[in-house]
Amino acid sequence: MTKPTLHAALVALLLLSTGCLFSKKSNLPKESSAISSEIEATFRQRWVEKRTADLVAQGTAAGAARPQAEQEFGARYGFTQKAKP
Repeated sequence: MTKPTLHAALVALLLLSTGCLFSKKSNLPKESSAISSEIEATFRQRWVEKRTADLVAQGTAAGAARPQAEQEFGARYGFTQKAKP
């Protein structure tokens, strides 16, 4: 008879403890939108520069390579905020 009572008491104690297992709180700091925007801008700049260099190496004229790289970035990464110049 004491076993069921002991089990019930332990379950109740577990559910009422401060470190609840069902808590969805996170101790991680929220990401700043300014940081996200800066990272996206850096990614866009580096990707376009690399793609421009690749296009020039393949024989595309330097004046036409950058606009083509920017267009390809927009088509490939259109979901980012920085895909739209």
